[in-house]
Formats: sequence, C-alpha cells, structure tokens
Amino acid sequence: MRITLGVTGGVAAYKAAELVRRLQQDAFTVQVVMTRGAREFITPLTFAALSGQKVITDLFAESGGDANLESAIEHIAVAQRTDLLLVAPATADILAKFARGIADDFLTTLYLASTAPVVMAPAMNVNMWNHPATQENVEMLRARSVKIVDPDEGYLACGMTGAGRLAGQEAIVTAVHEALHVARDFAGDNVLVTAGPTRENVDPVRYLTNRSSGKMGYAIAEAAARRGAHVILVSGRTSLEVPAGVERIDVESAEEMHRAVLEKVATCSIAIFAAAVADYRPAEPNGQKIKRTRESFTLSLEPTPDILASVARNKGERFLVGFAAETEHVAENARKKLAAKNADLIVANDVSAEGAGFDHDTNIVTLFSRDGRDLALPRMTKTEVAQRILDEVIRLRSTSRTAQRSAV
Repeated sequence: MRITLGVTGGVAAYKAAELVRRLQQDAFTVQVVMTRGAREFITPLTFAALSGQKVITDLFAESGGDANLESAIEHIAVAQRTDLLLVAPATADILAKFARGIADDFLTTLYLASTAPVVMAPAMNVNMWNHPATQENVEMLRARSVKIVDPDEGYLACGMTGAGRLAGQEAIVTAVHEALHVARDFAGDNVLVTAGPTRENVDPVRYLTNRSSGKMGYAIAEAAARRGAHVILVSGRTSLEVPAGVERIDVESAEEMHRAVLEKVATCSIAIFAAAVADYRPAEPNGQKIKRTRESFTLSLEPTPDILASVARNKGERFLVGFAAETEHVAENARKKLAAKNADLIVANDVSAEGAGFDHDTNIVTLFSRDGRDLALPRMTKTEVAQRILDEVIRLRSTSRTAQRSAV
C-alpha cells in the first residue's frame, strides 16, 4: 500500500523522518509532499534518501525548470495512486486550509483531488490548538471523516506546557492502520516465506528453471509484514523489489533454498512455501560449457531436496502452507499433497488457466485446509489472494486453539 505523507512547517517536521521509517517497517511505500514552510525545518533530500521516492515540493515546476503538462497535473496522479493521505505534523494553517477547501499549494490541492482516507496529526502551540477557530476546523474535518490524532501534552518548543506536541509514532501508525482497516493479527509471529524460481546449473552458461516471477510469494511477504509479522523472505532470482520491512535472503538453487530455510525456520511460527522449486537438477553439472554438435545427448537428472517435507519432519507447533501448481486433477493432487507433506493448508491452482499461474498479476486458487474445507476463490489480484491466504491461516489457528482448550 502507498501512503502520501504531507509534512508542514513546524518544529516537529523532523519527527516525520522517523515516521517514514516506522511506516516502512509495516511494509508501506511512503511518498513525501512538503510545504514551503516544512522546507525551513528539514530538507527534501532527507526524505528522498529515507523513502526512496521522489519528494514533491511544488504544484508546478520551478520557474525556468521543466514546466510541462505532467508537472501541472501531478497532484491528480498522486491522488489516484495513494491509498491514504497522512499529514504529520499538521499545522493550524493546514487544518484551516483543509477545512475551508483552500487549494494554494500541492498538498492542499492533493487533498481536494483525493478520495483516499485522510489522517492528520496536529502539532502547534497550546494556545493555537485551543483557539476556537482551530477547534472549529478540527470538528469540520472530523465531520468529513478525517481522522485526527490529537496532540500530546507536555513541554513545547515555544517554552509553554500543554497540548500541542505531535502524537507519538505508535498512535499515528495505529490511526493509519485503523483508517486502512489493516488488521495487526500477525503481531508477534515470525513468518518465513519462500518465493520465486530456482536455477539448477547445467554448465557455466546454462541452467534449468521455470516461469515463476515470484509475485505471489512477494505479495504474501508484504501482506504478512503489514499485518504485524516479522517476515523472512527466502527468494530465488526475481526483478521484484523487497517489500518494506521484510528481511530477504537471496538464493539460486534448490539446495541453497533448502539450507536457508532450515537455518531460519526454527525461529518461525509460520512457514509459507510459495517458491517454484525445481523438482530435478542435473546429476553431474558440466564444469565447462557444453559445445554444440550434430549429435543428441542425454541429460541425467536427480531429485532436488523436498523443502516442505524436510520442515514437516520437525513441524512441532509450526503452521505450514504449501503451494501446488497443477495442470490437471487439481483437487485430487492438492489433497494428496496436504496429507503427504503434513501441511495445514495447500494453495492450489491450474497454472494453465487464463489469468492464473506464473508471471501474472492475478491468480485463481483453491485453498485446501486440514479441516476438510475447500475454499475456491475467483480470479483476483495476487495481493488479494495473499490476504485471503493469511485470513485462512488465522481461521485455522483459531479453530485449533479452541479445540485444544475444549480438550483440556
């Protein structure tokens, strides 16, 4: 999910830099918009370095710069792609402008152009906060469903004491999650996710692999992190960016993935095996490039390690999710895998179906659970599929814990 963070002109502007990092830990992508006043307290370069995103400071390109149609309507583009507008710190001035519909810079124009939820964390002098005009503006914004994170009380930069300090990070982040309806139901869990293809060397220039892009596994890693988990992502070669707040371990072969998983899984309460691991590898990879001839040759293959089965042998209380990419008899093969691998959930799909499988942004899956439930999902984005998988993990764990309590 993408958050646009508006930073306005106040002493607390420096705290917004820490807030960027905190939001990234929850797997949010953050783009910063700064008012002219904010740039008197902290530089755009700071936010660019922290966020890895372009920092927007003006409604139009600077005079003499690259003024064009793109810069003139950028507020519309940002408004359309943001999932939430967060303003922290929010000055009395920006509260008044938002309340009265004044659009005289990028941030105020973005507010009017966006339909995304809005969270504002005010910070100002205590008398400014308590002034009837400010309180009236706050109530107007609340009436429009803007979520206001009230300032804390304490010693203020102006030397006075009272309400006006920017609320703490956790209060702001909690408000963000509430506004986005993001559950924190994996807080305290360590989740291991495998993703992407493996490569099995034939010779120094050739290898065996598959069509996996890693998109499904990365979507699961991002969703789990956003829902509060500490996520370890063991990934084959992909072109995808590491989701914010996720620890990634890069591997090439099935053997490397096997070793990385066994090293990390001991500390994890949940393991989700979304990688497309090669089932076979060359028995004797050639140390030199195999030269082309007119004759055919036979490539001898041997099985690769079964990573899910290896983890299942010492499963303990760990929750295991496997994937089954099939081209026929999907339900039958998925149920067999669920039992054979001692898994709790199998995510199966027909990779030959349109809009499903490798290298698509969408997927069509059925979730086969240990309690006998088969949940067929319609075609949806892989981000949506990831959420439904995690929802099923929560359901099954809750059912299991209820059953254990009943047995006692």
